[in-house]
Amino acid sequence: MQTQQTTLDNGLRIVTCSRPNTETVSLGIWIKTGSAYEDKSINGISHFLEHMVFKGTKNRSSLQISEEIENVGGQNNAYTSREFTAFYARMLKDDAELAMDVISDLILNPTFPEEELVKEREVVVQEIKQTIDSPDDIIFDHFQEQAFSNQPLGRSILGTIEKVRSFDAGILQKYMKTNYAAENIVVCAVGNISHEKFVEMCRQRLSGLQQKVSFTIQPQKYVGGFFAEDRDIEQVHVALGFRGFAYDSDYYYPTMIFSTLFGGGMSSRLFQEIREKLGLVYTVYGFANSHTQTGMAGIYAGTTPNELKKLLPVVAQEIKKVCYDKVDIKELNRAKAQIKASMLMALESSSSTSEVIARQMLLFGRVLPTEEIVEKIENVTLDDIRDTANKIFSTKPTYALLGSLKKYPDYEQLQKLLKI
Repeated sequence: MQTQQTTLDNGLRIVTCSRPNTETVSLGIWIKTGSAYEDKSINGISHFLEHMVFKGTKNRSSLQISEEIENVGGQNNAYTSREFTAFYARMLKDDAELAMDVISDLILNPTFPEEELVKEREVVVQEIKQTIDSPDDIIFDHFQEQAFSNQPLGRSILGTIEKVRSFDAGILQKYMKTNYAAENIVVCAVGNISHEKFVEMCRQRLSGLQQKVSFTIQPQKYVGGFFAEDRDIEQVHVALGFRGFAYDSDYYYPTMIFSTLFGGGMSSRLFQEIREKLGLVYTVYGFANSHTQTGMAGIYAGTTPNELKKLLPVVAQEIKKVCYDKVDIKELNRAKAQIKASMLMALESSSSTSEVIARQMLLFGRVLPTEEIVEKIENVTLDDIRDTANKIFSTKPTYALLGSLKKYPDYEQLQKLLKI
């Protein structure tokens, strides 16, 4: 993956990856901001702002924003996560400048018309209610809230109904001025486009961005905790987590590999033991989430109320096995192969590649060579996996349950089950 980089005078970083044999370009603007950078009083504003910029700019109506992209067969979208916000598009190569013009317009010139604010508040409220009504979604909000209690990182990306209904144009404009600055932004294009041409597109449109952000990143600290909601549904949703590692930790790659072999696919330990052998669940998997300062590794399962009492002791048993018993070399190699294949397959997509490049630039200040990542994956040893597992599972657990709760191990009982 060969890239070229240019930094404008205001600090805006521009990166391209040329693929001259393709007919398309994927491009976008990535900002290092999200719900983890919000004060409690404005929780949910990053996501609401992402919605509102599409509702009109000084140059385009909401309909024109959609039509200009779709009239030439392009696709555009946006997302908000805990630490990133992105606006991106994929177009035929001859329409790349149009896409850049539209996306730049979104972050430079939104007007936040009052009638659209009124409507969009209720749209996002409906989104919040839909999440609340989806147990396998809302369980992770409760889970995150316990893991990072009383911190921005623990709050919902969507915010609360009360907060969303309080957002007005002034609050949105202030947030953009605080967080949408050149030093906090990466612009990226992947596909059939020259670096010089793309830099000039960006220079013409984004040179006027303010240089510096004016917010303070709050500390991120895993704390752990317990949540349970009794709800009259058929399944019990279970999330179990532990302190993980930040993006720049030496344990980042060992954690990715460990999580994959422990619960990352149909051949993983959790799937084979809990679903295939014992039939206690339909869904079970492991996950590892990294953040700028910390991380979390965990397990999710959906089971019936009657099987819940059996499930958690088995999970605890599998945790102890991976901490005490040496991992098989075949498991390790299979997990490495899964991670490498997933990464390399994703890099065949221009959209995925632009995402990878932008996130790496925002996190590390450089694009990580694929060969460097592969080497780090290959260098993980069996001892590294065991050491990583012990470090993860020796921390205070986060335990969240949602469903028809009759008899289940409480938090204290769970801690006894997990004691290594």
